[in-house]
This record gives sequence, structure tokens and C-alpha cells, in this order.
Amino acid sequence: MTNKTWGRDLGFGVLAIGVVVAASVIGQLATFPNLVPWYAGLAKPSFNPPNWIFGPVWTALYALMAFSVWRILRLPVATPARPLALSLFFLQIALNAAWSWMFFAAHNPLLGVSNIVPQFLIIVAAVFVFSRLDRIAAWCLIPLAAWVGFASVLNVAIWRLNG
Repeated sequence: MTNKTWGRDLGFGVLAIGVVVAASVIGQLATFPNLVPWYAGLAKPSFNPPNWIFGPVWTALYALMAFSVWRILRLPVATPARPLALSLFFLQIALNAAWSWMFFAAHNPLLGVSNIVPQFLIIVAAVFVFSRLDRIAAWCLIPLAAWVGFASVLNVAIWRLNG
């Protein structure tokens, strides 16, 4: 690996981590002030996980997302489907950050549903496009797809219970 390649890979790593950390922080700014009393006072389905699970799960998912997009960013610019893969990734991460503002800050589970369902579909599309470019990058997004799929069902249930 040359110094130029190493520097390019490092720069893409900083970009990947920066974007993911920014999305996490933006989401937390909307989430934490609204956990108590608003979220705590909502009716929740029996399958709602305990609050303590969300932090570790999202930490792992954000780490996997950063690693995954870093692998795609490292591909040559002219790689077919790379622009589509990156567009899908950056769209899903923007929706990820926006969801917290729509659900928690706006105190609106239905608004959250209007975000999380398309977000889930975009993540699934990203997994398929990533798989054509880098199987490891695609596999790193599978836990995100599974969690956001579950979170979609949870969000719909919370909306219906608190309608």
C-alpha cells in the first residue's frame, strides 16, 4: 500500500466515521430530552425492548455502517453502481437522523412511521447494491436492516397504541 493509497483510505475513514457520528449526535439531540416524560408516558407493545438496549445496539450499528460505507468509498470512483450505493447510504443515514426529530422532538409516532418505512426500504436497497460491489460491506448492513425492520414494526405499534 502506497502512502497515497493509505492517505486516501484514511481520509475516507474520517469521512465515514464523521458522517455516522454526526447522524448519531443529531439524533441524540432530539431523543434524550424527550425520553422523559413524553416517551416514558407512551403506551408500548409487549415486545418493546428495555431502554438500556438501544444505546449498545445503535453503537454497534453505527460502527458497522461506518465500516461498510468506508469499504464502498475506497472503491475506484469509476466503479459501476458506486454512486448509487453511496447515494442510498447517505439517504438512509439522513433519514436515520431525521427520524429522531420526527418521532421524539415532534412527539409524533405517525411522522416517525412516515420516515422509518422508506428508511427501511432504502437500507434494503443499499444492501443489494452494496452486495454487487463488496459483500463484506453488504453483510455489515444486514444487522441495520434487521433492526430498522423491527423498529418499523415497533414504531407502527406505538403509533396505533397512542393514536
